[in-house]
Amino acid sequence: MARLLLINYEFPPLGGGAANATDNTARELAALGEEVLVLTSAFGGLPRVERRADGVEIRRIPTLRRRRDRSSVVEMLAFLASSLVMVPWIAARWRPDATVAYFGLPCGPAAWMVRALTGTPYVVSLRGGDVPGFQYDGISLYHRLAGPVIGWLWRRASVVVANSEGLADLARRFAPDRPIAIIPNGVDAARFAPADARDDGDRLSLLFVGRVVRQKGLDVLFEALASLPAELRACIGLTIVGDGPARPELEAQAARLGLSERIAFRGWLGRDELPAAYRAADAFIFPSRDEGMPNVVLEAMAAGLPVVATRIAGNRDLVVVEETGLMLDVDDTPALAAALARLAADPALRRRLGEGGRRRVVDHFSWRAVAAAYRDLSLAGRGGRAGEPAARAE
Repeated sequence: MARLLLINYEFPPLGGGAANATDNTARELAALGEEVLVLTSAFGGLPRVERRADGVEIRRIPTLRRRRDRSSVVEMLAFLASSLVMVPWIAARWRPDATVAYFGLPCGPAAWMVRALTGTPYVVSLRGGDVPGFQYDGISLYHRLAGPVIGWLWRRASVVVANSEGLADLARRFAPDRPIAIIPNGVDAARFAPADARDDGDRLSLLFVGRVVRQKGLDVLFEALASLPAELRACIGLTIVGDGPARPELEAQAARLGLSERIAFRGWLGRDELPAAYRAADAFIFPSRDEGMPNVVLEAMAAGLPVVATRIAGNRDLVVVEETGLMLDVDDTPALAAALARLAADPALRRRLGEGGRRRVVDHFSWRAVAAAYRDLSLAGRGGRAGEPAARAE
């Protein structure tokens, strides 16, 4: 039995895809018989120390965190500082055999300090925004300032892991001499099982799941919906699961476009509620401008939903055009409108794409394989050859 420390400043109910990936990996590591400690942010009334029935221990440290869906630079720096204060206890009392730091910053420094005190190897798990060159609002300045520290942490890691080919390529451009392993995200195919039957009637129920931020491209989706003929638009409804700072602006846009009655903002759903949201939908729409590897696309595919997504690195690793979904360029409103109209008019296409997505998930993506890959790679303390995907969990 190995002792594995997972560090992520976001862990459910905080955060998005990376938080869920950490949770699922921790759960599967425990199921494999390993001891697992998660170090994450305190929030609200969540217990500072939690020992779950599945065997995962969670320790939450002060970070000034105020919102579930996002963290400010000050809050991330607070996590970094608190995690460094916590490290001597972890090193002396818990003594991990290996550490996985999700996000090079703000989680990498604590992993490095554990290594400095105990010699324990650490893995940096790249998630997107922590990789210089990854583009979304306001991050370029952060990358310019933090780039030297990020590179320093990568060089001292036993291995750096990306969750997609596209993210690995971006990481190699930043650090061409650093080998990058690839371990994709997984999905619980049983939890997100498809609905027993879907209505092939005239109405089309669309679903988006994720943070409500500009990066996700919801503004383009609203414009695409508004551009459809009135009779078609009247048959389409959109449910948005998630929340974030762009919500007021998007609600105003929906009202301006006459879409308020067609769009439902549901906020964040609990773990047990989310699968039902997928089963209630006819198609999943993900017009994001940049991603690492989106868990929500995997969940939608597991639920048997056809996926309409942008042609970006993280989506290209998952969606097979005309087999599991449809793809279009970023910010291409006419193409998105055409894809929506095509799905609305063709229930057989929706069924075929949804069934193809379900098969792809079952055949290639599993959290148990992801957890085993992280365990083996972190304990070995080594990665693959430069330029090659050293680890796969497919």
